Amino acid sequence: MSGSHTSHDNSHGSVKSYVTGLILSIVLTVIPFGVVMSGDFSTGAMVGVITVTAVLQVLVQLVLFMHMSSKTDEGWNLTSFVFAVAILVLVIGGSLWIMHHLNLNMMIG
Repeated sequence: MSGSHTSHDNSHGSVKSYVTGLILSIVLTVIPFGVVMSGDFSTGAMVGVITVTAVLQVLVQLVLFMHMSSKTDEGWNLTSFVFAVAILVLVIGGSLWIMHHLNLNMMIG
């Protein structure tokens, strides 16, 4: 009985990984909140802290809660996720870049 339970824990995570994920998620939420609420930082620094902690938060969620890894059985999940993120970055980044340059070039003055 315990052999099948161990296999179940490996595929779905353990209490330790969930508690670690919860603590990291709380810390990664409190840090940007504290930076914004303190008002001691420039807008650029605040955006940077929020962006970095948001990316780390996504990684914590994917690894500790959704159990995404680079193991052979789940390699395709990771590969498709990386490809989807790359496409999103290209589309969103390209759109913002185009809109910024259109705004600069269309200004009357």
